[in-house]
Amino acid sequence: MMMSNSDSTDLIDDLLGLDPQGSTHAARHFRTKVLKGTQASYEALFSPAVGLSLTYRWLVALYASRLSGANELAEHYLEQAREHNVPEVLIEAVESGQLDGVNDSVLEAILVFTRKLVQKPVEGDKAALLALKQAGVATPDIVALAQLIAFLSYQIRLVAGLKAMQALEKTA
Repeated sequence: MMMSNSDSTDLIDDLLGLDPQGSTHAARHFRTKVLKGTQASYEALFSPAVGLSLTYRWLVALYASRLSGANELAEHYLEQAREHNVPEVLIEAVESGQLDGVNDSVLEAILVFTRKLVQKPVEGDKAALLALKQAGVATPDIVALAQLIAFLSYQIRLVAGLKAMQALEKTA
């Protein structure tokens, strides 16, 4: 579900089924610049132009979403991983959290780093970065990975906040 900025809706609106007549939708669309920026960031981070393997990026997004309990996002990233032919064995390892089943030392290091930044960001220190380098992750890919995880953290919190607003809107 890659969408262009010219579409009238975006990934977040679609995943949450935001009612165009509702107050949550109105709040989300109040600042068009932020709305479009969020969608453009998603599109850029999952663009083939980014050096880090697209397979790794879909798996990082799936893993971060699962770790955070962001089910709508996790289902989206699971669908994207399958649509982009990510091997099912890797998807299953990420879904189960059994990273030793990944059987790819670079991917395993990337997922361990993802878990650290998602669950205990303070552990994303020099040692964590050096572990990525030692696993063979190039510096530009480490930068792309950190940008992706930062975006996912924002996206996960955005979805959680909008879901809370939706719940309040339904009870009002």
